[in-house]
Amino acid sequence: MPIITFTSDFGRSDHYVAQVKAVILSHFPEAQIIDISHDIKPFDIGHMSHVLKSVFKSFPEGTIHLIGGEPLAPQKHPFILLEIEGYFFLAPNNGVLSLISEKPMTQSFAIPIKNHPLLELPAIAAQLAKGKALTELGEPIDQIKEFRSRKSNATRSQISGHVVHIDHYGNLITNINKVDFDILSKEKSITLIIGREKIHTIHDSISEVEPSGIFAIFNVQGQLTIGINVGNASQLLGLRHDSPIQLTFN
Repeated sequence: MPIITFTSDFGRSDHYVAQVKAVILSHFPEAQIIDISHDIKPFDIGHMSHVLKSVFKSFPEGTIHLIGGEPLAPQKHPFILLEIEGYFFLAPNNGVLSLISEKPMTQSFAIPIKNHPLLELPAIAAQLAKGKALTELGEPIDQIKEFRSRKSNATRSQISGHVVHIDHYGNLITNINKVDFDILSKEKSITLIIGREKIHTIHDSISEVEPSGIFAIFNVQGQLTIGINVGNASQLLGLRHDSPIQLTFN
């Protein structure tokens, strides 16, 4: 039985999350529903895509990822059902799914909504979990709303990147990846320029740095992450989303 995950910007103070789960369970009482997050910043596609990209492949293949949020209007196909890397996604057609994987979608369908998405999309997720074919749930389409993710720029002497997400602790997650770093940093010293600060070490763990010290580690997704041990790096370093980060090799 496939798992159904649920991610949204609905928050916890209203009934919306419970409403979606109630619809799923009314159609499929045995459904296993796992919350990823409902604290996505309202209408923040970048935040939503970061959370989904970071975790969707940690679930077993065949997992159904249900995403709550608003489509970008006006659109011919406001809600979509995609298969990407062996996973299924039910989501608003707002560009979020174009940012979670660099691999192409293998199946794509427009989802007809006759009543209200808060009622109909969870019902479709339940039907999909029960084994209904994608072809019975929607109309095939060739294109979806797309955005391009911002990439770091690497040369032999430096990698230039940006802050792409600030997490709950104020840590700065960047688009500088470990693969590029490992190739370019061999037998070289490094300088990491963070606003007005410079450090010369990439750490293996946060505990290597004293409290209030700056750390730089690669997270489990291979993204360079900068923070302050027992502190908020975004506030204390004065950096925010899209702030530039530079690594130089000597």
